[in-house]
Amino acid sequence: MIDNITKHCSSSPSSVSSAFNLSEMLETLTNDVICRVALGRKYSDGGERGRTFKNLAGELMLVMSHIHIGDYIPWLAWITRLNGLDAKFDDLAKRFDEFLEIVVQEHMDEFHGLSKNLVDQKDLVDVLLCLQADSPIDRVSIKAIILDIFVGGTDTSFTLLEWTMSELLRHPRVMEKLQNEVRGIVGKKTDIIREDDLVGMHYMKAVIKETLRLHPSVPLLLPRLSTQDAQINGYNIKANTQVIVNAWQIGRDPKSYNKPEEFEPERFLDSAIDYKGNYFHYIPFGAGRRGCPGIQFTMAVQEIALANLVHKFNWALPDGTRGEDLDMIESTGASVRR
Repeated sequence: MIDNITKHCSSSPSSVSSAFNLSEMLETLTNDVICRVALGRKYSDGGERGRTFKNLAGELMLVMSHIHIGDYIPWLAWITRLNGLDAKFDDLAKRFDEFLEIVVQEHMDEFHGLSKNLVDQKDLVDVLLCLQADSPIDRVSIKAIILDIFVGGTDTSFTLLEWTMSELLRHPRVMEKLQNEVRGIVGKKTDIIREDDLVGMHYMKAVIKETLRLHPSVPLLLPRLSTQDAQINGYNIKANTQVIVNAWQIGRDPKSYNKPEEFEPERFLDSAIDYKGNYFHYIPFGAGRRGCPGIQFTMAVQEIALANLVHKFNWALPDGTRGEDLDMIESTGASVRR
């Protein structure tokens, strides 16, 4: 990503500044990271396979933004059959299965020549194929796990980076303070900032926490099912009732946060609040056994990407656009983009 931005700036007619679509580049970055980890290679480098994957990924994010009304009002389930949504899901699932089948088969062909030692495994598919020899996991399960990781990791990671950079552009004071911290710790390092370089970047962690408070990637957490009768704030909730937690509203509760609508990373400095769901007024990744299993991976990607972006470049809105004029309207869907 950093190389691509540098090349773009170098090719710009202006040696001082250059404008480009940061959102598009961040989306490519997160897709590449997940693909490298799960599938062993990135698919943004063109070619027929790359175009196929890009189209599938785009369609997946689109259909996930739709609500299947039959999940909430069962007797209206026929509507999604009538409007074609069920058919879209079936068609997309079939094409994704065909794509992942090719990926798994390629790994199996390579896997036969590799040692079963974990050191020789390059990505998640290799790990799952190794486990297949000693567990009942089958080919269908392997493809399902890969798809789960892609669905859960790409759009959510991208939206968090996009919201973070948007808030920084709207608040130059915070941007400058973050750049001073990163540049003060890393110095004039010319190569890519890595995980070991992040030690001591407390303000950066506070910036990400504040972004997650205002803009949780999944504002309505995945549905839960109550296991027993309960009463909350005078409301009777019967057992086996579907419950949806509004993490977006919890993060903006004035009872928990002073000036909840304002972007103030300082509120998280010297604070014990973490991402793991131990504090119920801050649960961007959920809590308990059903919390997000990819918290550590997600935060590592976020911190490394953000540190490199603010260390290598100075950022500003184009053509004198003011921060308050930046479009911050939230889209609809399972994950909320800007």
